[in-house]
Amino acid sequence: MNRLALSVSLAVVAATAAGAAEVGIPVCDDFLAKYEACVTGKIPAAQQATFKAQLDQLRTSWSKLAQNPNTRPTLEGACKQTIEQMKASMTPYGCSF
Repeated sequence: MNRLALSVSLAVVAATAAGAAEVGIPVCDDFLAKYEACVTGKIPAAQQATFKAQLDQLRTSWSKLAQNPNTRPTLEGACKQTIEQMKASMTPYGCSF
């Protein structure tokens, strides 16, 4: 198992143990787990608070959209779009999604 996969797996276990809310859309949940693993494993400690705040904001926003029957069907596409946007900004830290 490579280092990133192990980090992601550990982050998923930690998030589950901590009771982190899942969005309920697999693409979104997978990205949030990978993003969290990246933040805690690769982002310098001095910058982590900013990235963790962004993670919390995404999780809260996506959870609200997932609960609304009018917006839930479009959420997978919105998550995919966000993932594409985040790829470029996270590449310098060695993160990939």
